[in-house]
Amino acid sequence: MVSERAAQVLVASNRGPVTYAFREDGTLDARRGGGGLVSGLSAIGTDADALWVCAALGDGDREAVRRGVAEPGVRMLDIDATVHADAYNGIANSVLWFVHHMLYQTPLEPVFDAQFRRQWDAYRTYNRAFADALAAESAPGAVVMIQDYHLALAPGMLRELRPDLRIGHFSHTPWAPPEYFRMLPDDVAEELVRGMLGADRLGFLTWRWASAFMQCAGNVAEDGRIVSSAPDDPRPRIRHSPTGESAFRTTLVGVHGLGAEAGFLRRRSHELDVEERMVALRDQVGGEGDRKTIVRVDRTELSKNIVRGLLAFRTLLDERPEWRERVVHVAFAYPSRQDLPVYRDYTAEVARLSEEINAQYGTPGWTPVVLHVKDDFARSLAAYRIADVALVNPIRDGMNLVAKEIPVVSDAGCALVLSREAGAYEELGDEAIVVNPYDVTGTAAALHQALTMPDGERAERTKRLAAAATALPPQQWFLEQLHALEALGEGGEEADDLGRT
Repeated sequence: MVSERAAQVLVASNRGPVTYAFREDGTLDARRGGGGLVSGLSAIGTDADALWVCAALGDGDREAVRRGVAEPGVRMLDIDATVHADAYNGIANSVLWFVHHMLYQTPLEPVFDAQFRRQWDAYRTYNRAFADALAAESAPGAVVMIQDYHLALAPGMLRELRPDLRIGHFSHTPWAPPEYFRMLPDDVAEELVRGMLGADRLGFLTWRWASAFMQCAGNVAEDGRIVSSAPDDPRPRIRHSPTGESAFRTTLVGVHGLGAEAGFLRRRSHELDVEERMVALRDQVGGEGDRKTIVRVDRTELSKNIVRGLLAFRTLLDERPEWRERVVHVAFAYPSRQDLPVYRDYTAEVARLSEEINAQYGTPGWTPVVLHVKDDFARSLAAYRIADVALVNPIRDGMNLVAKEIPVVSDAGCALVLSREAGAYEELGDEAIVVNPYDVTGTAAALHQALTMPDGERAERTKRLAAAATALPPQQWFLEQLHALEALGEGGEEADDLGRT
């Protein structure tokens, strides 16, 4: 049944634009979030008939749903806490994230056993809750924009419920190549692909990730019922049919490389709290302003490769002793997913290695590694401004906005050392010093090259990096996808150039 106040534009994601926390008196405090989606959705204006559907993530969120507390334009789903935990931590973050980032230690993992099957059922249930809510809240012919790997099944489920809708799905992560994706049980791999293909249009951050999905789609159904066009086709698309049916649908594929929001970053980076943190950071760096800084800002996700970055810095100090007492590695490693043991262990290893480097090389007037683990956006911006070198060396990353934000904010220009496995490499690689993220000695050599880059070259590269980084700001990124879906007929139907059978 469709809601009486059905929306014309809907966004669906695990995390919404607002969270609720309990005040001391038991009332609820609403805290607005940021990010590209929030900024992008604002581009359609406050008068637009839009709705954001998200999950209740904590006790405060769940209580808000129970009390009927809600922000305008937001519907929060109180999905059973056990179902959410199994879907979010058990499948999304412990299986799909690991597959798409190629993080498994394959001699020991993964193990797809009875527990996995139980959690997969929860993932289905979680996606079904979103599909049901979106079906109920969408006006006839509405545009629905579903976000990320948490909701890979939702497009197909929603298509069955509301074939009139124009459905998009955007992947904010990489997509695994077919040989790695097929690590999943065959039925699960096909269910994921067919779930995604319920969308009229699939969006990815780079052509590399889009091409990987298209290859996976063609590989999981060997009966010829999923056929991808060539990756270099002017309008890449996938023709597909549910097993046992003769009618085919077409899913279009597009790429939208989310960029940095230059105006906001430049304004925010010159506010008083950022200036105060710059003073504190310069005091920690020491050296009366003569020391260079190598800056990294990450969450302690396994894909970010923080440990190898620290090993590369240690190698630099070992092989290039002239840099001792002349450079400081400012490393922000903000805790992520600490409810998972492997992430807690990784965070602990980052702290242990930082302490080891400081013990080995530090002097009374010089701390080689300045590590901060408490999330502080103002301090991150302060570090961006003072960075001489930015180290962004992920094992694999959908995009990496830090690589795009630092050149925009940098005061005097910043050399970028960038992993070739970051999605941002496609746009920024020409002006960065590119590294193999597994090569510690190569990364150390790249850090030396970055530190010795002439000031003029560094400044010019930074200008070109900033221009590339801001080419598709969040509002334009959102509107591009919205307009592409709006251009389709009701239900997303259009001429199928691949033909029908």
